[in-house]
Amino acid sequence: MSDKSFVVVAAHVGDFVWRAGGAIACHAELGLKPIVVCLSYGAYGESAKLYEDKAMTAAKARDIRREEAENAAKILGAEIHFLGEEDYPLRPTAEMFETTVRLLRKHQPAFMMTHPRVDPSNWDHVETFRFAVEARQVAQAQGRPWGEIAGAPQVYCFEPHQPEICEYVPDTYLDITEVWEQKFAAMQCLKGQVSLWSYYKGVAEKNGNLARRRNFGSALYAESFQRVFPTTMNRLDPV
Repeated sequence: MSDKSFVVVAAHVGDFVWRAGGAIACHAELGLKPIVVCLSYGAYGESAKLYEDKAMTAAKARDIRREEAENAAKILGAEIHFLGEEDYPLRPTAEMFETTVRLLRKHQPAFMMTHPRVDPSNWDHVETFRFAVEARQVAQAQGRPWGEIAGAPQVYCFEPHQPEICEYVPDTYLDITEVWEQKFAAMQCLKGQVSLWSYYKGVAEKNGNLARRRNFGSALYAESFQRVFPTTMNRLDPV
């Protein structure tokens, strides 16, 4: 297996599954090592189903969500890191930032994935975008005693829950048909957010339809992404 990797920075433990689970699984099969960084467990704002149990506490919810995410990451073939901050609101610490910069320098990712820069319905996602892009910047800075400097990987923003209010204009569709069952199995690990299983199945089908129309292919399921930085190419037509 190649020692190349990519890094996914997510606000809450479910985000990497709903929005990039297919990308994680298919690139893992291609030999890239997926590194998932979860800034929080989503124990306050993203675990509504769990609180139907009147005995539920935030501490219990964190433990449950961690186990769910570990199971999902295993199915997708990802290494996962939990930075453990509270959510709603998410306020990353200096220690979390250094840990992430060190990970970027250690793994030298081919690309990164995170939330889009605009999301008025979820400021945790906005904070995570800033955190991820700033960590990328600092990972390139000389003088920090945090390991060999990293390169400047492309950052792919994954599709938000309400793209129409997030200035989200996808420029990349990824056919995930071959790994769809894997992604759906990972989604089903997230029992704290059961209501999203059918929703994100619908999103994948919608994107599959759009992907087919773009290249006359056969995609049944796809994920969409928006690049943050320009891409340098030596030809404009697909190779």
